[in-house]
Amino acid sequence: MDLSNFQLFLSNSGLFFEGFAAIIALVYYGSVKRQYWKYFAFYLVIIFLCEVLGKWGVNWITFSDPAIEKIKKAIYYNYFVIPLQFIFFYWLYGAKSLKNNRIFWIFSLLYVLSFIPSELYFKESKIVSSFNYTFGCLLLMIMVILEYYKQINSEDIISFHKNRMFYINLGVTLFYIGTLPFFTFYELLYKESPEIWSIYYSYYQISLLLMYLLFSISFIWGKQSS
Repeated sequence: MDLSNFQLFLSNSGLFFEGFAAIIALVYYGSVKRQYWKYFAFYLVIIFLCEVLGKWGVNWITFSDPAIEKIKKAIYYNYFVIPLQFIFFYWLYGAKSLKNNRIFWIFSLLYVLSFIPSELYFKESKIVSSFNYTFGCLLLMIMVILEYYKQINSEDIISFHKNRMFYINLGVTLFYIGTLPFFTFYELLYKESPEIWSIYYSYYQISLLLMYLLFSISFIWGKQSS
């Protein structure tokens, strides 16, 4: 299916927004360097560099062989970039925001173990495109719900706009949780319902841009002690 000009524009804008978030994180690094938020700044920079490598580096490594490029890019994202994202957010939510190390370790272990059934039973699935990604998102969704519950019941709810986790949680909700059905049933939607796939693809790109914009705002408006 050919992408529309609007979808191509959104797709090409993703790296710019990721880079912008990384720059903002570095600009505000001085105000968070003695807090655990410095690791969020590191995370944004690392993810941006990973995306740069994924976009241009693979072409150089494989000498522009399309077949090899596709395989290596899939391995690169499925076994490094995406796991890095999930495990970092499990740490940020579980160990830091919710202050529950047990949740962090249990969820991280469950996510890593989900690669076993993903490889054994779902690799050739025509319905579920990526079991471990779906499972990782479901675990993250539990943390997102717990974070919303914490924020709603907090005495600082009136000053929610100063809470970094408010912006991060909203961004994660829009992207990871909002696109969960899209990535879970990606192949099925692409083949059986191309119109729905096209609409959801646009949402996926828009939510990605919004997420990194919200990550940037979390440094600008979020209070240092949050």
